[in-house]
Amino acid sequence: MNLPNSNDIPVSKLASAFGNTSATYKFYWFLSIIEMVEQAQLILSKRVLFARMICNGWYTVNYFHVSFGKQDLIQQAVKSILKHEGLSIDIKKDLLLDVLMTSSLKSTQQTLHHFNKNVPHWFLSPWFTKEKGDNDTNYRKYIYISSQKFENECMYALYDNHIVINPKWVDYLKTNAKILKDFIYWNLTLFLQVRNPNIPDLANKLIKPPLRGSLYNQRKNYWDIVFKELGTVNCIFTGKTLTIGQYALDHFVPHAFVSHDLIWNLVPIDIHFNSIKSDKLPIMENHFENFFEIQKTAFEIMTDHAPKNKLLEEYLGIFPDLVNINGFDYIRYKESIQPLITIAHNNGFGYLK
Repeated sequence: MNLPNSNDIPVSKLASAFGNTSATYKFYWFLSIIEMVEQAQLILSKRVLFARMICNGWYTVNYFHVSFGKQDLIQQAVKSILKHEGLSIDIKKDLLLDVLMTSSLKSTQQTLHHFNKNVPHWFLSPWFTKEKGDNDTNYRKYIYISSQKFENECMYALYDNHIVINPKWVDYLKTNAKILKDFIYWNLTLFLQVRNPNIPDLANKLIKPPLRGSLYNQRKNYWDIVFKELGTVNCIFTGKTLTIGQYALDHFVPHAFVSHDLIWNLVPIDIHFNSIKSDKLPIMENHFENFFEIQKTAFEIMTDHAPKNKLLEEYLGIFPDLVNINGFDYIRYKESIQPLITIAHNNGFGYLK
């Protein structure tokens, strides 16, 4: 995906800023700038920009457990602030931004200020050539002084506590804001996919979804029918007896990892247990046997009562040739689920205790 062209500004320099990317900070720094320019702000506080970087990476790191790389500053900062501020992983973005802007914790202030050492001036490096033999300190000073004159038509001017957007870039950034965001997310996806080759649906894990999908259809048109036939079902985790109006639908492999609501991964469980389970992983040795049995029983009931139910087609992802209950194979099901559990654990999801 290419950046929008312009005859008035050196877009090639902006493209070069992403040409040799070894960390996520460039993506989140530029994204934060665009967000503020969209709000008609042209003198941008560095602390606000750094705080927005944290906000924009928060959900990806904490909820979806996507790895940015062991040495990535954004990932380290997100985890540090989560720990020291005692925040929830699903805190709203505006509330998180407010916490970061008003926090009196020295650790949070230091974490935000740490970005100032390299992020703002290194992003401008394509506009300013580093002379041979010049050390990093002198190069940093050179970029700061030169940018304040908007030399080489650089995007912004650097000051100690803020940046100022170059007037020549304002219209470009405002007009193309959506395309520029798409460019960021596209390239960020490519960057992270290399580091998370086994994580499914990575592109949709870069932004917190406004709402989780409803499981009303799966409940009413599938599991309620199963309950009407069986009367009760035992929770695979607690053993409690569940009835048609008193159960929660749970993702056996956490939704935060698979990012889908396919019927082969949903199972009725105890409502109270569901409220405390969070995104913990089931233990295959303890839970898969009962999970498989209720899934197989449910499939048998549904193929008998509603063979044209569209939800039954979702099992084809596990059993491509599934026609009847005889093809509902224990080994194949387990071999499909086990790698997902293992990969999720390797990416930071914990097991149930």
